[in-house]
Amino acid sequence: MSLFKARDWWSAVLAEGEEFDQGCLCVGDVDNTGSGYDKVVVGSYMGMLRVFAPHASHPGEGPAAGAQLLEVQMQDPIIQVEVGKFVSCSELLHLAVLHPRKLSVYAMSGVAGNVEHGDQYQLRLVYEHNLQRTACNMTFGPFGGVTGHHFICVQSMDGVLTFFEQDSYAFGRFLPAFLLPGPLCYCARTDAFITVSSTRQVECYRYETLAVAMDADTRQDLEQRGKSSGKRLTADWTLVLGEQALDICVPSTSPSATSSIFVLGERNLFCLLDNGQIRFMKKLEYSPSCFLPYASVAEGVTNLLLGNHNNMLLVYQDTTLKWAAQLNSTPVAVRVANFPELKGLVVTLSAKGHLLCSYMGTDPSFFTAPKVDAREVNYEEVDAEMKALQKVIRRATKNQDIIPRPETEADLTVIATVSPTLDDVSQALIPEMNGIAVPSVTVKIRVSSRSAVQSPKMSVCVQPPLMATQDQFVLESLGSVSQLTVAFSVFLNGHYTPADLTGHIAVTYSSPTELNPVGVPRVIQCKFALPLLLVCCPSQASKNAKYKITVDTNQPPVSLSEVFPEFARMPEDKEGSALGFQLVAGARLTALASRSSQRYRIQSETFEDIWLVAKELVQRLNQHFTKLGVKDFHSSFSGPIPLPEYFDIMDHHFELRLTAGRYEDLLSERAVQFRAVQRRLLTRFKDKTPAPLHNLDTLMEGTYRQVMALADTAEANRAALVEAFSRLRSSTHLLILLLSLWQGLGTEQTAILDATLLPVLQDTPQLGWEESVDAAVSHLLRTCLSRSPKDQAIALSTTQLSMPKDTSRLKKHIALLCDRIGKGGRLSLSSEANTPTPVMMQAASEGVPEPIAEEEEEPTLHQEATARLLKKNPPSKKVRRKTDSSKDTKEKQPGKESLRESRESKMEEEQEEEERRMRKGQSGGEAAKEKTRVSKKASDKAKDKRRDPEAGEG
Repeated sequence: MSLFKARDWWSAVLAEGEEFDQGCLCVGDVDNTGSGYDKVVVGSYMGMLRVFAPHASHPGEGPAAGAQLLEVQMQDPIIQVEVGKFVSCSELLHLAVLHPRKLSVYAMSGVAGNVEHGDQYQLRLVYEHNLQRTACNMTFGPFGGVTGHHFICVQSMDGVLTFFEQDSYAFGRFLPAFLLPGPLCYCARTDAFITVSSTRQVECYRYETLAVAMDADTRQDLEQRGKSSGKRLTADWTLVLGEQALDICVPSTSPSATSSIFVLGERNLFCLLDNGQIRFMKKLEYSPSCFLPYASVAEGVTNLLLGNHNNMLLVYQDTTLKWAAQLNSTPVAVRVANFPELKGLVVTLSAKGHLLCSYMGTDPSFFTAPKVDAREVNYEEVDAEMKALQKVIRRATKNQDIIPRPETEADLTVIATVSPTLDDVSQALIPEMNGIAVPSVTVKIRVSSRSAVQSPKMSVCVQPPLMATQDQFVLESLGSVSQLTVAFSVFLNGHYTPADLTGHIAVTYSSPTELNPVGVPRVIQCKFALPLLLVCCPSQASKNAKYKITVDTNQPPVSLSEVFPEFARMPEDKEGSALGFQLVAGARLTALASRSSQRYRIQSETFEDIWLVAKELVQRLNQHFTKLGVKDFHSSFSGPIPLPEYFDIMDHHFELRLTAGRYEDLLSERAVQFRAVQRRLLTRFKDKTPAPLHNLDTLMEGTYRQVMALADTAEANRAALVEAFSRLRSSTHLLILLLSLWQGLGTEQTAILDATLLPVLQDTPQLGWEESVDAAVSHLLRTCLSRSPKDQAIALSTTQLSMPKDTSRLKKHIALLCDRIGKGGRLSLSSEANTPTPVMMQAASEGVPEPIAEEEEEPTLHQEATARLLKKNPPSKKVRRKTDSSKDTKEKQPGKESLRESRESKMEEEQEEEERRMRKGQSGGEAAKEKTRVSKKASDKAKDKRRDPEAGEG
């Protein structure tokens, strides 16, 4: 055994299926033998009462053999057991057993046996009290200063302290401001009761105060009559703990000494004086389960046994930890008892009935290890074993696959197949919308495995308001080269059109490896495209519409009946110049093909509903001409970009977000009002003196109705916000499509634009679409779409995104984004490609207004200073440049030209001076000195020109 393990002296495992708590254990000489040795009494919530007389186990004898004196099955659950002098005219100890509705006092007696089976014990009922209220716990002691007898106080679940003077009922008192019962203890020195209320504060009530207060039995009658009898019950002192208490205990001391009150909290241990002052407090680093203070040998200190949920039993001397011992289970009750063989044993009881008598310390070990016979070492075998182990280590290091490696072929293959036709019997939850039957389509998923995989799970995700009949699948583990197929149906489940007809499949599984047999978690994904017939049906074409989009091509027009064969069902659609689309949950659309020009037009009464048909039209035209072998086919859009229509949808979405915030604030205010009225009513109902309600019940009912109405309205606004965000996504997709057709953007630039304008898939209270898009667009305007290379040094602000007050700034940024893309701006994430085009530089020189110009001004000057440092200018030049930093850009351009002119003039002067020296025949040393002087003069002239550009030009 370890040094810090509790030494088992005697133990017993009670019957399985029973439950125990801190009040189910007590020790004492319950059979009154007079020897001074204790018996262990245990009661369970199943009503079983057991009495043990533990002793050390003898060889060949079971641990609990002969130790159990009595076992009695009670009719009611046992909440608490105590041993004390509970019978009048008797100094003997008796056993008090507390049931939920009854308090019983028993006398235990033993009869000497005449045979070898030993003594016989029996339990006799002395008296019992039937309780009017459900009991929670009890305490006992010499209430009122009586000697030689113990009275009992029972605390009920509704806050009534019931006092019994042995076999007679004394009185009952209600605790003030009671909500939930707490631990209860009696302090004999001050003749007071200490408890912890639901307000998490220690409260002390003197016995004499309780005796003269209002009686609990006549409280209701007195409230009805409007009279009062007795004093109002008030606490002698209170102390706020700030946490719930698990137990309270007052160790027995001499009457003259000051009593210490120990309170065990959930995270702290408190020691109080009997006047309510804190003696000390110990912060616990673990979760305690029970404790027991007991007298110490030293003067002025108290020892403490404390059990925790780590199966540890700790011994403290005040706040100093003296010993720690490991137990086999978590104790819920602990006591100290004296037995014939050993005194001061620790008795612990667990919640599952493990009863243990143990002590702390060590036993001397007389074991001596035998000498090991010396043997010769075979170095050849050791060397061979070492080489084999090194090979295993190298192989494991080389083939390390704890982290998944990129493989050419995955362990799992997922293929999604959408049925070409709609389901004969629709699986939709809403049978029809706007007089149109809601269809459904079947999607089959085939999962194939190349190697063994474990615990595969599949998730299906479709865009709202689309819905799948089943979105979560728990698949069976697949072996090597095996496959399985699952199917589900997708249908429309809302009265608006989805923003995308693409679905996603994600399969998670575990792939076992050599070093990890459990398996490495992996994910594989795939996409599937739903048909357009799922959300719209053929309809009659309309001539006029509010919103129109025209797409130009470079190839002859194609009949729309060839592009959309599933929609060409009307007799007038044979020519293919016009097709009608009726959205199941939206408006009617019309697609027109020009007979003379190479144009196609899509028109509708709602702007966002054009997106799905426009996307299908562009994709199917590309597929059609690709099949014909046309390689240079492309589509285009001549403009203008429909920003006003797009901004209207954006404003509607933003207004719903503002409305949601207002509803949330109103709901919070009404909830606070509702809780305040509830507290007022509860105080009135629990008050001892009756008082009128002053229409508080009517106010609470009205507040409740307001809360429910606001909740319903907020829920309706949330549903409208989801629908508005779906419409905003559709219109954003359409805007991205038109921009890409307008400027012929490639796949990479379109992906950047899509990530910029659609950064989130759904709105959340913490992050919405408007602030996310504003930050992304601002970043593009400061980097790849900036006016000049100087502006690209500006980094995106790292401030926390918050909901804007309005959308004016966002509208300006989106309009500026479209303007710069229209003037040749290139979207790129690489720094090398962030070079402004000549068109953008021309626009910048013309003074195009910038909504974020104030934020770019200061970093631009900083970048100029950095460029000058890179040119390795002398310090004097840098200082002069800093003094000229307040001048604008137009004033700096002549300075650069003058610098270039000064350099040219310097070179000309040097050449003339060299020719003059050659004619005069000067020596080499003098020529070098003269050259140095001339270059210095030229540099001084250049400096003067940079100081005053106008003078240089003159």
